[in-house]
Amino acid sequence: MTEEKNLSASNIPKVQKFVAILWPSFLVAGLETIVFFTLFDPQYIFIEYNVSRMGAYSIGFFLFWVFAILPCILTMYFAKPCKPCAVYRDEV
Repeated sequence: MTEEKNLSASNIPKVQKFVAILWPSFLVAGLETIVFFTLFDPQYIFIEYNVSRMGAYSIGFFLFWVFAILPCILTMYFAKPCKPCAVYRDEV
């Protein structure tokens, strides 16, 4: 019983939870940036703004990172164990 208690989701350190959110989203954002900017030139995307190519890559990466963080946060939220909502009894 104590072993189960130690393995519950509430005992996971917050740093580990943040890393579990940020690291996969970082990797996904990197892949999205590579694919997106392989297909589209950043000079044409930011044509109205005075942004260098490196600045456009940076802006794109951080936007992709923010969009990738959201599903990771939802995954961590839904990975929490649920409290039982009803007591099931064996009916004989």
